[in-house]
Amino acid sequence: MQGKKSYQEKLFMQFSLSDHIPEDNFYRRLKSTLDFSYLYRSTSKYYGKEGQKSIDPIVFMKLMLVGYLENQVSDRRIIATSRMRLDILYFLGYDIDEELPWHSTLSRTRQLYGEDEFLILFKQVLKQCIDNGLVSGRRQAVDSVFVKANAAMSSMVERDILADAGIYAQELKAAEENMAGTPAVSKDEKIKNTQAVATVKATNKTHVSKSDPDAGMSVKPGKITKLNYLSQVSVDTASHVITNIQAFHADKGDSQCFKQVLDNTIKNLKKNGLTISEILADTAYSSGNVLEALAANNIEGYIPNPCGYRIEREGFIYEKEHDRYCCPQGAYLTLRRIRTDRGRPLKIYRSSVKDCRQCPLAKSCTGSTGIKSIEDSVSKALNDQMHQRMQSKKGRRMARLRGSTVEPVLGTLINFAGMKQVYTKGIKLANKCMIMASIAYNLKKLMKVMAHPRIKAPVLQQKSKQLLRFPFTSAKYSFIDSYTAQ
Repeated sequence: MQGKKSYQEKLFMQFSLSDHIPEDNFYRRLKSTLDFSYLYRSTSKYYGKEGQKSIDPIVFMKLMLVGYLENQVSDRRIIATSRMRLDILYFLGYDIDEELPWHSTLSRTRQLYGEDEFLILFKQVLKQCIDNGLVSGRRQAVDSVFVKANAAMSSMVERDILADAGIYAQELKAAEENMAGTPAVSKDEKIKNTQAVATVKATNKTHVSKSDPDAGMSVKPGKITKLNYLSQVSVDTASHVITNIQAFHADKGDSQCFKQVLDNTIKNLKKNGLTISEILADTAYSSGNVLEALAANNIEGYIPNPCGYRIEREGFIYEKEHDRYCCPQGAYLTLRRIRTDRGRPLKIYRSSVKDCRQCPLAKSCTGSTGIKSIEDSVSKALNDQMHQRMQSKKGRRMARLRGSTVEPVLGTLINFAGMKQVYTKGIKLANKCMIMASIAYNLKKLMKVMAHPRIKAPVLQQKSKQLLRFPFTSAKYSFIDSYTAQ
């Protein structure tokens, strides 16, 4: 007999969310994994003792987390998605007939809270990843990515003098001249002056966005110029867990941001008893400041020097004691100045016109300038050492490892964790968004390992292999058995 389903809403019914959420559901397991109780203490300073009650801080942080877990960064979409999902309602602590907070409340609360409230949650998740064997801490890969700002190029205006202000000044001057009996500025001349201002090439030094002054112009090869923020990410190579993430202005070079990124990554891992011994990065981080920072922290870096870097110049001998070069004809190239290129200080060595004038090799050596010029890094000794390290077998392997570690993480953050664009204004709010995206990313890795306790994390696998080399120590066997039983 053919069945036919009929539906009629019940006026009264008994319904419990916990009975309809499976035990292995992601949000059900997540609810018992994270501890948000710290928010009541840390956010109490933002509220008074009178007035209407605000949104529960725990509910707010959970809604923020849901947005990045579901790749829905719009506050409206976060509320709409949460309203339709029973497992998310259970995670938030709401029943099916309870009204969720208004979307504008999320925007105001995000602006109200400081970065510390978000960082505490990030460090809590990082600690659980470390405790579950997902982080070794020994080797970190660092890279950056541009994140689109919530501003358009049409919002760019001159920092000091607006184009309209210039036209207004001309019209004011013309009015004064008319009063004196002199001819006024013609309409064609006004249009010409306006076009001249519009054709001036905008840069971050001369122009700023009216809607988001912290956003900066940047461009990738083959792409159009956009207003972006720069996100710097540190990733542990053991299982690709994010150990630090920060927002910087888009006009900053990677080498300029590295010192702060390194310090914060060291602090995050040091709190959990882990020490960094190796750093992997690409050529954009190659500078004297970066190499000196690594040496000061006793960290071995694997960072390729800029393309075309040479330890020795053919025919030119470097005299370290005098800090100069000697050419094949015996003339000296002395240090003339230090130039900075995107945070990279470079030494400029030049010969004198008098020495090169009578040289038989002048045409092939100096070109049209008539003098020979050589650029060198301020930290030449460290660059030479890095060049030799990257030419080794391990150096080539580390270069491949960096590309297969941090770049997939950045791709996941951009495409699946809501970090393609920030829908906030200002670098502080952009930093909060990036922190939440990294928390969502790390949580997915953590929950995957916790869902399969018999599968050991990479760090635990490595420890187990080391312990199995000594089969006669019972204490070592108990260590392995304890993790196998989890």
